[in-house]
Amino acid sequence: MEKRSANIPGSSPGLTWPPLIRGTLVKRYKRFLADIRLVDGTIITAHCTNSGRMDTCSQPGRPVYISRATNPKRKLKYTWELIEMPGSLVGVNTLLPNRLVADAIATGQVAALTGYTNLKREVSVGERSRLDICLSGGRRRRCYVEVKNCTLVKNGRACFPDAVTTRGLKHLNELQNLVRAGHRGVIFFLIQRMDATVFSPADPIDPDYGKGLRQAVCDGVEILVFDVFIDLNRICLRREIAVDLNRKPIG
Repeated sequence: MEKRSANIPGSSPGLTWPPLIRGTLVKRYKRFLADIRLVDGTIITAHCTNSGRMDTCSQPGRPVYISRATNPKRKLKYTWELIEMPGSLVGVNTLLPNRLVADAIATGQVAALTGYTNLKREVSVGERSRLDICLSGGRRRRCYVEVKNCTLVKNGRACFPDAVTTRGLKHLNELQNLVRAGHRGVIFFLIQRMDATVFSPADPIDPDYGKGLRQAVCDGVEILVFDVFIDLNRICLRREIAVDLNRKPIG
């Protein structure tokens, strides 16, 4: 993602998809590769940006949508953008949430993060670490926001992470340190689908992350969770989702 500073606020309908090509998922493998059968029967290999397990959004035989890369030097000419699951389209491109959340904040769509005059992305903090967004200016304390992509949803419950994440724990620690230094720290979970009603940490998958998230909240780190409206034209923030930090099984 490119670095960007922005003045706020404004208005935005969200992000528009590039031209999408329909296909059928044959298989996802080696985390970053997906074989997809196009409508004419051709099978192509697309880049999958999501390094997680994608247990609830990578079933073979499901309709998927890909975009064609604009960089002629790129080895894989296609990027996997969406999969059509029974309850919702699901966005699988993990490069998108940072852009979407930054755009939503800059256009005043996140009430808890209004009142700032500057937004900067990919900000260095601590020792060799980065957080996704820094908000400053206005009359509020500087605010650091780390955005996490969430696609794991079972029976209406969205959970993060869908695989063990030491990097995610590191980000929680950085946010805690910033709160101790007098700033705001926010962990922002973006659910890239429309069939969730509540969010919880995925304790059965990564108990350390669940423990770390609860401790971060006790230490003053704020949690925001939003889902999206998503169709074949655009994706935008839709509504804030309730948070349940009690330990629960997934599904």
